[in-house]
Amino acid sequence: MSGGGGTVAVVGGGIIGLSIAWRLQLGGADVVVHDDGEPGAWHVAAGMLAPGGEATHEEPELIRLLAAGNERWPAFAAELGVDVGYDDTGTLSLAMTADDLAEVARDWTHQKLAQLRPSDLREREPALSPRVRAGVFSPAERQVDPRRVVAALRDRLADRIVSKRIDDLSEVDAATVIVAAGCGTAALTGLPIRPVKGQVLRLRGEPGLIRHVLEAAVDGRHVYVVPRADGEIVVGATQEERSDRTVTAGGVHELLRAAIGLVPDLAECELVETTAGHRPGTPDNAPLLGRLDERVIVAAGHFRNGVLLAPITADLIAGLVLDGVADPLLEHFAPGRF
Repeated sequence: MSGGGGTVAVVGGGIIGLSIAWRLQLGGADVVVHDDGEPGAWHVAAGMLAPGGEATHEEPELIRLLAAGNERWPAFAAELGVDVGYDDTGTLSLAMTADDLAEVARDWTHQKLAQLRPSDLREREPALSPRVRAGVFSPAERQVDPRRVVAALRDRLADRIVSKRIDDLSEVDAATVIVAAGCGTAALTGLPIRPVKGQVLRLRGEPGLIRHVLEAAVDGRHVYVVPRADGEIVVGATQEERSDRTVTAGGVHELLRAAIGLVPDLAECELVETTAGHRPGTPDNAPLLGRLDERVIVAAGHFRNGVLLAPITADLIAGLVLDGVADPLLEHFAPGRF
């Protein structure tokens, strides 16, 4: 297909499907998005744009994809033309104890980040606990608010979005079908995408209590704390091989204990939301991107990196549809590899 001729249907109204549809629309395609109305992984995601932290143990091809995704975010956020919470203050990665430091120091060395002393860390982030033993600053690791991004994309696409649940791809009347349905992609395509449960908390405090995204090992527990400009603070996340959406007392307790241990003033914040969602995982934790057959293209299985990879996924899939050209980056993420 070239020049936008023919109908393109995107199955899935999350951050991946909407980003692809927006890129296709800008390229002149006649695009429609089928959205089942269920909030996807984006609704729970904190929006950390952290290719380094996620990629330490990943394959080189995935590391390159994550880095390319991160590079495209500043322009993508600007192009949306509204405030989507894009913030480039940077991330502090922290270790609370000697055991925590031993666990994460290798990752910091891999990322070529210099350790900072506790006094330097508290100068950057005064609310940190005096128990924090060490940390590093990652200026390239930023954040965005996925809920604002999705709202902006929905506004751009407007009447191109149809409220419809698709149970079989034969129901879709389009020359090209792009399946970007997160965990729902498995039932539609037969591909091995599994739900990985994550519980996330949202607190409300004074704006400016925390300046940076914080990612930490606290007494053996990994936690992230993501501050928004309006005083919202996102705390996450558990990782459980489960398909239920139950918010558990144990999950909330684990997250709060680690977060308050890291930033004691969080104990005074209001707990305003507890949610559970599902990351779409694959056997190798890398996304499925590209043609399944002549008609169907897949863009799913982004696991923890759906927000980070939304712009690069949109560009790669739109290029495949509009120009008929498969970017070399796609080669390693072909849906047929399983």
